[in-house]
Amino acid sequence: MKMEEIKAVARVRGVKSGRMKKAELVRAIQQAEGNNQCFVTGQADRCGQYECLWREDCD
Repeated sequence: MKMEEIKAVARVRGVKSGRMKKAELVRAIQQAEGNNQCFVTGQADRCGQYECLWREDCD
């Protein structure tokens, strides 16, 4: 997902993106949603969140 798309999701969730990098912003969105802040932490193969919005970009 491109950064502008992520910023749009952040706005909807009430997260201020400021100058956050992609991973920081996605984790802030995950936190705002009440989810684990696991984006790009190496847990993609064991997190169990197969329908996650960020799954495609998560390594």
